[in-house]
Amino acid sequence: LRRLFLSKEDYDAYYYGYSNEGLWPLCHIAYTRPLFLDSEWKAYQKVNRMFAGAVLEEAGNEHAFVWIQDFHLMLVAKYLKEANASNIITAFFYHVPWPNPEVFRICPQKKEILEGLLAHDLLGFQIRYHTDNFLAAVDQELESRIDREKISVNFQNRETLVRAFPISVDFEAISSLAGSETFKERGLKLREELSLEDKKIILGVDRIDYTKGLPDKLRAIDRFLEKYPDFKEKFVFFQMGQISRLHVPRYKQLNDEINALVEEINWKHSQGTWVPIVFTRAYMPYPDILALYGIADACIVSSLHDGMNLVAKEFTAARPDLNGVLMLSQFTGSARELTDALLINPFDIESFADTIHQALVMPADEKEKRMRKLREVVSQNNIYRWAGKVLSQLLKFEFQET
Repeated sequence: LRRLFLSKEDYDAYYYGYSNEGLWPLCHIAYTRPLFLDSEWKAYQKVNRMFAGAVLEEAGNEHAFVWIQDFHLMLVAKYLKEANASNIITAFFYHVPWPNPEVFRICPQKKEILEGLLAHDLLGFQIRYHTDNFLAAVDQELESRIDREKISVNFQNRETLVRAFPISVDFEAISSLAGSETFKERGLKLREELSLEDKKIILGVDRIDYTKGLPDKLRAIDRFLEKYPDFKEKFVFFQMGQISRLHVPRYKQLNDEINALVEEINWKHSQGTWVPIVFTRAYMPYPDILALYGIADACIVSSLHDGMNLVAKEFTAARPDLNGVLMLSQFTGSARELTDALLINPFDIESFADTIHQALVMPADEKEKRMRKLREVVSQNNIYRWAGKVLSQLLKFEFQET
């Protein structure tokens, strides 16, 4: 483990600035305008050079395979190649969506970013759609040769393989824990602590991020109660919202919007001591989150755009009882695999509300059938298979002798 220590100025400009005010909204179709400042781009370059320097120091003259993760570090391989590091073979995994080429054109540094990624030997995305978007961007912006059959790019006399590797979770570990008596008891205890003993539970587990569709989820709960008032006092929507990136103004605005919506909807629909929405930002240990997965009647993933979304897969892994219904946004990478979930369009509040009703009245045999199929998919395509596929592909590359 090698830590890099950044100054507050560099960290703010690189992470909160270029990475999260520029690249993050660029890559997610969530209608937040990306912000690109030259000073923050310079900080992004500087920090990427620092990471490249650390890799060079660690590798020395030895042969090394290096696996670099996510959009914060898209220039590292380019700087390694500039240092003539022929002893290093690199792979890159891009966790978030790659935008379509018309959106990507917005980025002022688009060519530098593409050149940085094409300095890798292996480039991985979550789903084939993202690889296609990337290849289209390369075709539009750079003089290169794309081999559609091999799925590779030849740029400046070097070849980069481009692949889809859908990420996943540790299915066996989660399923084993969730099926234990300890976790069943913890689930019952949480029902009691949260005053949910006789209520159906709809669960949400998200970071507070404008890509996650939290306001849309809340509005769907509101519309559900308007259309199906008989469910008042019969369920609770329990939403965990992990605060993130409040240094970025758009995140603070979102946090304020969520507060207002929760207050408005609870005031509108509450009866006696019952309120429909319990929204907590409090830290909850991961074992407790698994226990909540295990007692929830349904889980909603309402992302407006997501590279994959592992909450959907965690919820599935945590249901060895074959109970519970997954409602999953069609705009997540996970929706390509988890086709037995109830797929939702979070922009369509009417349909979203009806799907909530469908989940709560679904017969037990249908729930069991759907969950069994979902678990088969996640079990077969687990985190170890994901890592194994990436590494086995990476290890096929041969070092260049100098």
